[in-house]
Amino acid sequence: MYRLWGKKGLYVLITASIIAANIQVVKTVQLFGLVATLGNVLYGSIFFATDVLSEVYGRKSARRGVWLGFSALILMAIWMQLALIFIPDASDFAQDSMVTIFGLMPRIVAGSLIAYLLSQHHDIFAFHYWKDRTGGKYLWLRNCASTTISQAIDSVVFCSIAFIGVFDWPVFFEILLTTYFLKFIVMLVDTPFIYWAKRFSNTVLAHEQQESLVEG
Repeated sequence: MYRLWGKKGLYVLITASIIAANIQVVKTVQLFGLVATLGNVLYGSIFFATDVLSEVYGRKSARRGVWLGFSALILMAIWMQLALIFIPDASDFAQDSMVTIFGLMPRIVAGSLIAYLLSQHHDIFAFHYWKDRTGGKYLWLRNCASTTISQAIDSVVFCSIAFIGVFDWPVFFEILLTTYFLKFIVMLVDTPFIYWAKRFSNTVLAHEQQESLVEG
């Protein structure tokens, strides 16, 4: 998406991922014999997007992406809660399924929003901290160092708010462990793609500049 649409593509990735991840998270699956929730891979891609924004466009653009995702999730939560209020017609078949999926959404969204803001702002801060400390060298280091801690913050905060009292403690800790593990794997996998994005950044930036001149 970055190669095709540049900064706008990364913003779309953030907003689409946070919405889809918060829908998928209500489903639990088995992963290597442990209970896991879906949505972790999609959610992990948000860290990739904000790191590319930080690297190519700077701290301000990365923060704008975070707030776009925040706004999109709030709107989705409000709209879906309003949809549940309407009394279904006798011919309706979707209400029970929607209640199952979106009935937990206020708690999930609350946990997600708090975890999202804390972890993403830490990720942006840590990314630029390590970039300054290394003089702009070692992109892999700032990507991994910032994201590893940020994902831990996100996983602990989100799982605590969303799932304590919903699952018993053994299942809760399995979900917490698998949530962080999957995000960690995404972080390792996305490191080469960070380098790929930086490699094409000059071409993308030139294209975006041409578009802005045409639109202006």
